[in-house]
Amino acid sequence: MDHAHPIHTLETECQDCYKCLRHCPVKAVRITHGHAMVIPEMCVACGTCVAVCPVKAKKIRNDLGRGRRIIAGARPVYASLAPSWTGQFPGVSTGAMIAALRRLGFTGVSETALGAQEVSAAAADLMKSEGKGIFISSACPATVDFLRKYMPDQAAAITPLHSPLLAHCRLLRKVYGENIGVVFFGPCIAKKTEADRHPGLLDLALTFEDLKIWMEEEGLAFDALQPSADDVFVPQAAEEGALYPVEGGMSETIKAHAGLDRAKYVTLSGLSNIRRGLSDLSPESVDDLVLVECLACKGGCIAGPLMSEDDGTLVRRLRVERAVSWPELPLSRSPQVTIDETYAPEGNRVPVPSVGALAEALARIGKQGPDDELNCGGCGYNTCREFAAGLLDGRAEPVMCVSHMRKLAQKKANALLRCFPSGVVIVDKSLRIVECNEQFAHMFGDEVAQIYEVMQGLDHCRLDKVVPFPEMFEMVLDTDREVHSDHYRCGDRLFNITIFTLDPHQVVGAVVMDVTHQEFRREQIAQRANEVITRNLSTVQEIACRLGEHMAETEILLREIAEGFGPDEYDRPRPQKSRE
Repeated sequence: MDHAHPIHTLETECQDCYKCLRHCPVKAVRITHGHAMVIPEMCVACGTCVAVCPVKAKKIRNDLGRGRRIIAGARPVYASLAPSWTGQFPGVSTGAMIAALRRLGFTGVSETALGAQEVSAAAADLMKSEGKGIFISSACPATVDFLRKYMPDQAAAITPLHSPLLAHCRLLRKVYGENIGVVFFGPCIAKKTEADRHPGLLDLALTFEDLKIWMEEEGLAFDALQPSADDVFVPQAAEEGALYPVEGGMSETIKAHAGLDRAKYVTLSGLSNIRRGLSDLSPESVDDLVLVECLACKGGCIAGPLMSEDDGTLVRRLRVERAVSWPELPLSRSPQVTIDETYAPEGNRVPVPSVGALAEALARIGKQGPDDELNCGGCGYNTCREFAAGLLDGRAEPVMCVSHMRKLAQKKANALLRCFPSGVVIVDKSLRIVECNEQFAHMFGDEVAQIYEVMQGLDHCRLDKVVPFPEMFEMVLDTDREVHSDHYRCGDRLFNITIFTLDPHQVVGAVVMDVTHQEFRREQIAQRANEVITRNLSTVQEIACRLGEHMAETEILLREIAEGFGPDEYDRPRPQKSRE
């Protein structure tokens, strides 16, 4: 059955910090639109990205639902408990741990360390029979995937044996029958890939955190459980195999076998250390008998990404070592089950670009030659050339190059400043100039302009030595409010000034516009307008005066005419006398 990859990204939570890419030992991260997505076919499930993500955007596949369904089935289900549990759950007794798992529905609880003892016994027999050569441990699935994918030349040296977990599954199925379920609990994410690849042996791999959540949901607490006489490990308790989760633990168990104290033992923990330690190694040319114990997590399983950070690695190691019950030495243990496995190399999945394609990709991020390649690691890749290769196969975006984007932003800013017709200045909280354009420098005298020619941008010059109004900048820094001044007079010049916040109480910017010429023109226009208005008023008044005179003369004339044409006094009708 196919399942989603054990690690995924919550895209909405990813803050494009590239920290996961920076720490990923195999760069199995694709940046798409600023979000970091895991590339399943390249990932070895070491869990580094989960541990370092500052916003917890990297998540582990939630398999608790599947675990409940397995328990609810008709088959008996056994829990395989990683020996690192003693480092993860301080103060919890063996009986309480077993009781908790049995209350969750498990038929029995067994130690994964039993499988580790099978691996040690089989590896000891293999080393004795070969007599010489390099034997790389197969105990860590993340390491095995790393070697197969990224160091395929070393894959042939991996001991052809199951991991301790899969060996434990075979042992449980031999004891209790093939018709059982097996669920693992431990600190390892890579065990989920083992479960996905071997569903016939291992039904499911859960983490210690899953166990805590499951118990909380069922209302179980370790200190409230009363273990019974039946709460013991089955089919029996492990012995030296419980040392596997600590760095060098496997080596100690194999060294304890008779006749193997003469072999050489090397422990490499951390994938970067494994890469360095095994680089340029030719296993067939080694005449010594060497066991190389490889662990993906620095410090061993007890320092894995899912282990609690409440205690230091040494404290957890001591807890694990105190829980180990060593049998009589030297060991003479023989394997009880067949755990043969084959690890074929898969080859490097990262394509190797041509020299020409690489040069073109480097040019896209402003790297025209070796001197431009900073190899700063800000993008997440170790070198500029690795980053360029990521660009070519779609795993990276040009915006990831911090130095390139900074230069690009600076070029754009400089172009805008040069082309801006007004003066522009940026000032820090100590009133030191951070940047300004040439127009600003020329506004405040020839001396300032000359300094600008020597020191473009007037970088770090004191503002009060350049402009006569530094108090306006102080006001904006103090209040974080924009200030605007129209027609600020500076000598024989007038400025329109706008000062605004760029970074509250830290950095402010200002745009200064010289409006002297505009105001002079405005005054000229106003003066001419006043002259025209005055002349117009004079004309109107003169016209009104003339019109008044003409009206008076006209009125007199009309009266005279009217009176001249009136009836004669003798022609007027006279009153009649009475006849009385």
